[in-house]
Amino acid sequence: MASTTTTSQHILDHIGGPQNVTSFTHCATRLRFQLADQAKADIEALESDPAVLGVVKQGSTGLQIIMGGGVAEYYQSINALPGMGEKKAAAKDSSKKEYGGVRGKYSWVDYCFEFLSDTFRPVLWALLGASLIITILVLLDTAGVQDFRQEMTEQPPTFQFLHAMWRSVFYFLPIMVGATAARKLGANEWVGAAIPAALFTPEFMGMKESAQEIATNVEGQSAFKTEVFHLPMYISDYGGQVFPPIFAAVFLYFVEKGLKKIIPGAVQMVFVPFFSLLIMIPFTAFVVGPIGLKAGNGIATMLYAINDFSPWVLGIVIPLLYPFLVPLGLHWPLNAIMIVSLNSPAGYDVIQGPMGAWNFACFGVISAVFFLSVKEHNPQMRQVSAGGVFAGLLGGISEPSLYGVLLRYRRSYYRLLPGCFLGGVVAGFFGIKAHAFVFTSVLTVGAMDPIGGYVLAIVVAFATSFFLTFFLDYRTPEEKEAMLAQMEAERADASSAEDERVTALNDTDSAAAAPAAGAAAGAGAAGAAGAAGAAGATATATQAKPVKTALEPGATTQVGAPLAGEVVSLSEVPDPAFAGGALGQGVAIKPSGNTIVAPADATVLAAQKTGHAVGLRLDNGIDLLIHIGIDTVQMGGEGFTVHVERKQKVKAGDTLITFDRQKIHEAGYPDITPIIVTNTKKFASVEGVSGSTVAEGDHILTLTAPSGE
Repeated sequence: MASTTTTSQHILDHIGGPQNVTSFTHCATRLRFQLADQAKADIEALESDPAVLGVVKQGSTGLQIIMGGGVAEYYQSINALPGMGEKKAAAKDSSKKEYGGVRGKYSWVDYCFEFLSDTFRPVLWALLGASLIITILVLLDTAGVQDFRQEMTEQPPTFQFLHAMWRSVFYFLPIMVGATAARKLGANEWVGAAIPAALFTPEFMGMKESAQEIATNVEGQSAFKTEVFHLPMYISDYGGQVFPPIFAAVFLYFVEKGLKKIIPGAVQMVFVPFFSLLIMIPFTAFVVGPIGLKAGNGIATMLYAINDFSPWVLGIVIPLLYPFLVPLGLHWPLNAIMIVSLNSPAGYDVIQGPMGAWNFACFGVISAVFFLSVKEHNPQMRQVSAGGVFAGLLGGISEPSLYGVLLRYRRSYYRLLPGCFLGGVVAGFFGIKAHAFVFTSVLTVGAMDPIGGYVLAIVVAFATSFFLTFFLDYRTPEEKEAMLAQMEAERADASSAEDERVTALNDTDSAAAAPAAGAAAGAGAAGAAGAAGAAGATATATQAKPVKTALEPGATTQVGAPLAGEVVSLSEVPDPAFAGGALGQGVAIKPSGNTIVAPADATVLAAQKTGHAVGLRLDNGIDLLIHIGIDTVQMGGEGFTVHVERKQKVKAGDTLITFDRQKIHEAGYPDITPIIVTNTKKFASVEGVSGSTVAEGDHILTLTAPSGE
């Protein structure tokens, strides 16, 4: 596809149009659609676009389209398409659940995992940014500059501030999660944020001063007990905890739903949030908060117990599970457990170390695919794999690799899993612990302990999968043969410039009209229907295999006029595509005659049925487009007579087209005729001679070949 806009329209067209979209979001690498009718999505057509790394159906209505790191641009572009903006606004005003009846279409397990995934996905960006700040501080710790784990009151002000930069995300994460969980369920997101926020206020935490310090039942953390409304309330630090706001959001949904049934619609805006806060903040402080703390810390304690029993078991199981959890989106709940573990008394997490083995095995596969694609001169797979390599090694994001290669070529899993296993064995042997939440990339190795053991684990995982993939390939023999055959066919098509340009110039064919308009729009020239045909000619010409000229390096040559008239600059052409030079450099002629002739010996690349344009390749390698009038394609051939056909050899002075200037004027179109060098990029310069009256064959263009050619 030519551009983000073109790809976006392609996607929307092949998922059934905006009328088939019920909701639309995105995450780090994927566009996520909920469709009214999933069957209307054409998976094969969607994957035909090189920008699309993969397509995955989710449940009976969901569709994930993997775009890689530039997903946000495609998201914004699709939202700007007709029908999507209005749908988005309507969705915001709707009081219905965003799931749209998901309880009836998914099992309760699917429902829970989908809810957790969509709760954490919106805060991914903040978590990723904060994790890199943590990495910087950990690296400074490793270099002996400043102890990462030193008490804040003992650290220099500069480092206190640096810690504040990442703690802003993790400490107040419950507020963010409260908002995203409420929004996902269909409750008010700001009320969902306000409920956990109450537990962070100085007033709430200040109650510790008059409370009794106790040995809390939340896994040994310091806590205090006081009385509110003559009931016992536990004052705990909820920073970084995610289960209490999730549970609170679930209860908030049912509270809001019940309140809306009994409160008149005219006053719901005032009294629904009032009673929601009045009910949910005490309920969270008394009940939900302590239970959520207990649940989160209980899961973390279980993982510690498994790790204490046998780090090998945990080290092997985690990296072998992730390749199957990530495609289903089931890995997100483990992120919550990691964060809970880091905020537990132990202060470390045992999942991220083994998880690194999975990630780097994945990055080993995609790196090998990159080298193979370079070796095979495969531009499409080179683009896919390069994006996966950079997103993985530098960002710790595995989705581009997973959806770009692993799920497309299933044999690649046989190269991936051995790396996961061996890397997990090493990780389990060293009992790796993470002291901060990071995305496992080459930039975040300093967050692991011991660093040496972790580095060895990820190197083993990466190298195992890399060499297995490089030497045994990631495709079956049949897949490889089909891919190489397709590449050969594409190269053959590209080398046939005549076929490329004929397709592009044939703007009477409705199949060519859309890419032509797209090319003109990309040049800032949307809206000129006649120019669209020419735009298509040049857009395809520039994508075709470059044509060698017969000129010596640095040599100049002249091109004669194909018709008589007054030569003017392209800037005088009343069409922005021609006038701006987006279609190539050249000149225009205001005709005084009615005949187009060959300016030199040439081959006809394309002769329009409508007669309004002709494409030539001169014997010296110069490609010319002669476009008679502007928007004259709309005349349907009336007033034009074509005297040549495609692939015909012509001599200088041979008649190509005759036209009736009077009929062009009567139809309301200008007869000014651009003469464009469509392979302008092959030349050091293309200079026109304007401001003079010429006869057929008179000099109008001077072209200079590059000196280094």
